[in-house]
Amino acid sequence: MTAKLAFPTRQGRTSRTTKRVRRPSKEQLHRIEVLKRQRERIQAVIESAKRSGLLEEKTGRIAGRVSAELIEQAKARTGLTSDTELVEFALASLALEDNFAETFRKTQGTVDPSLRLGF
Repeated sequence: MTAKLAFPTRQGRTSRTTKRVRRPSKEQLHRIEVLKRQRERIQAVIESAKRSGLLEEKTGRIAGRVSAELIEQAKARTGLTSDTELVEFALASLALEDNFAETFRKTQGTVDPSLRLGF
């Protein structure tokens, strides 16, 4: 795909240049979709924590030493840039966890005896 760009030169005349614009590869498009889903998940967790009142009062303080590589990878995976945002998201994720997998495993293969199945 070729696009023509026009911009003023120092003399005030317009110069036309041809610049080739590359379309993103399938891998790049996939990575963009993954990043969008991650951003949406982070926003959903933070919004849920706000609605639950978990983020209203920021008077608590937490400190600890962790691997710099762990922080870098967590920031890269989430797209968050500040340590505070990262810790807030991690704690909110834990606080709001619904334990679906654990409950599903416990109830797998069982049916409520009062449930009418129609046969």
